[in-house]
Amino acid sequence: MWVRTRATVAGGVVLILVAVIAIWLVVRQVGDNLTLPLMARKCTVQADGRVALDADQMANAATIAAIGAKRGMPERAVVVALATAYQESGLRNLADGDRDSVGLFQQRPSQGWGTPAQIRDPRYAANRFYAALKKVRGWEKMRVTDAAQRVQRSAFPEAYQKWADDSEVLSRALLGDASGAVACTVGRTPVMHGAAAAAQLTRNLVLDWGLKGTDPTDPTGLAVTPGDQRDGWRYAHWLVSHAQDHGVKRVRFGDLEWTARDGSWGRVDGRQSPAGQVVAEVFNEG
Repeated sequence: MWVRTRATVAGGVVLILVAVIAIWLVVRQVGDNLTLPLMARKCTVQADGRVALDADQMANAATIAAIGAKRGMPERAVVVALATAYQESGLRNLADGDRDSVGLFQQRPSQGWGTPAQIRDPRYAANRFYAALKKVRGWEKMRVTDAAQRVQRSAFPEAYQKWADDSEVLSRALLGDASGAVACTVGRTPVMHGAAAAAQLTRNLVLDWGLKGTDPTDPTGLAVTPGDQRDGWRYAHWLVSHAQDHGVKRVRFGDLEWTARDGSWGRVDGRQSPAGQVVAEVFNEG
């Protein structure tokens, strides 16, 4: 009996080792093309294509797109910026990297991009990237990877191209070319809530988009009057993208509404957001 048990255990150990080795070989073969299961991703973007991101990646992508629009850069520039951040950091605001590289775009203080603290600010980093891209003659007609490489001067100049399709999907949604295209699931414990969440949400919306006249004193959320339908979806998608880190409970634009409870957009029968506004509500205190 004891010998049989030991044999069974030994056989189980061998099977586990074989499985581990097999997984290691798959990871080694697939490399950069390996993606996490969708269950680990909290946000989905659908705009003539589908992209899945976690909450941090989604928030960073939304800010990169907003800064590009705020600067008056064409959509193609946003695609290049997103593809660059995808490759350099996985759309994460990294504290370090290769040599002295920092942040979303892995910009280097030693190469004149700014101080580490400045580069860790996503708005600063995005602004510096767009400013550098604008100086590249003819970037608009280049492939995504070629335009990105002229700014980044990477040792792997072709690496950015594999993110071009996903970046185009993100750009279409985040720049308002699709309705109800960004949907995020928010955890039961948001990072912020109440008046503090509403104030921070308003402040960051203004910083990213350059809006004026937005009231930062409403403790329940905010309302923004867009110039047109496209602007409305830009702001609505930005709000959903930042739902997890700003405690957003509900976003409504037109006759569509996103809720943290469902994590998706649905039609609101017989009711539209007032005066064509984009309306966001935050989680209450406590």
